[in-house]
Amino acid sequence: MKKVKYIILGAGVSGLAFAATLKRKNENNFIILDKESSVGGLCRSKEVDGAPLDIGGGHFLDANNQKALNFLFSFHQESEWNKFTRVSKIESKYGVIDYPYESNIWQFPIDTQIDYLKSIAQAGASNNLDMPEIFSEWIKWKLGSKVADDYMLPYNQKIFSMDLNQLGTYWLYKLPNVSFEDTLKSCLEKRTYGSMPAHASFYYPKVGGYGVVWEKIGNYLQDHLYLKTPLKTLDLNNLIVNGDFQASYIINTIPWTEILNLIDKNNVIPSAIEKDIYSLKYSGIDIDYYNKSEKTDAHWVYVPDINTSYHRRLVRGNFIDGAAGYWTETNSKRRIDNDEHAIRFKNKYAYPINTVHKPKSIKNIIKWFQKKSIYGLGRWGTWEHMNSDIATVKAIEMATLFNEGKFDE
Repeated sequence: MKKVKYIILGAGVSGLAFAATLKRKNENNFIILDKESSVGGLCRSKEVDGAPLDIGGGHFLDANNQKALNFLFSFHQESEWNKFTRVSKIESKYGVIDYPYESNIWQFPIDTQIDYLKSIAQAGASNNLDMPEIFSEWIKWKLGSKVADDYMLPYNQKIFSMDLNQLGTYWLYKLPNVSFEDTLKSCLEKRTYGSMPAHASFYYPKVGGYGVVWEKIGNYLQDHLYLKTPLKTLDLNNLIVNGDFQASYIINTIPWTEILNLIDKNNVIPSAIEKDIYSLKYSGIDIDYYNKSEKTDAHWVYVPDINTSYHRRLVRGNFIDGAAGYWTETNSKRRIDNDEHAIRFKNKYAYPINTVHKPKSIKNIIKWFQKKSIYGLGRWGTWEHMNSDIATVKAIEMATLFNEGKFDE
């Protein structure tokens, strides 16, 4: 049996960044296990129709996260990336407008602008009413019923494919913050006001797709990687994985719902923790590539129309040199089989879903497993829908604390 200090479950963004940070701090007593034949997780890329395609959905490097930039540029130099000012559009029933929606209703006909302004002026947030805790009511309280009904509610219904009122409101701070005054000024001056969205400027590799940087980190960690190694069993009491590897610490970056299926029958998990794990919700995503041209300057387009299966379309020629066509992203539950799909990639786990009770459940799960020296990290280890730059930084920080003997969450 191979004995190491750290076993890292998953060679995605978080697992790779954690491991690379350990190695750079002269800690080499670790291994990484992953069932896939290549690293990167949801950030893997493959060549399709002569150019890269991100098979886990579009991922981009936020140009404003300096800590993540410093780390990733040390593996894939800044000169090997193109930098873009984000152009994203929304296909509204009134026409195509820029994102975010409430900042750009000035691009609609004047009568439509007036309807939106009246609705936003009547919204609860504009009138200092108490903030509701039910998702659909929160959206209307914040944005007004017209933005909610025309865009936010149908779009989120497409992404999550579930009763939206099962969602919490604690995560909605991530939305662009645009006040009624901002919207009014934008209509009067015909330009955007309010906070800029995430990835207002971003980097994307010149060659190889977003997966190329993670491949380079994988090469750096090659001696520690055990790819094509499906997880079969986990002995909680002795921290033994597959009967072959034993650790002092296990760093978990894969979904807890998968961990539950691995646990040795001789290990007992409290029923309350099992219940918490079963309560965690997630959605899958299907990526479909079309060799079709599209005249737009947008890097990606949001599609709230409930009658269209996919929710986002990425025009890869606008961020990948020489690339043709586009790919779409669709919640797996909304999949419509169609022979015209040229290429399809399926991802069972794409988005952790922020349900009402998730914060309490994941806190209980992480706390209990930490007593067993198993630590949750990243999108799935903490059940947070975090972008890759955030996941990278959190992994660096955790690895640094472990290396210094200071990790105590």
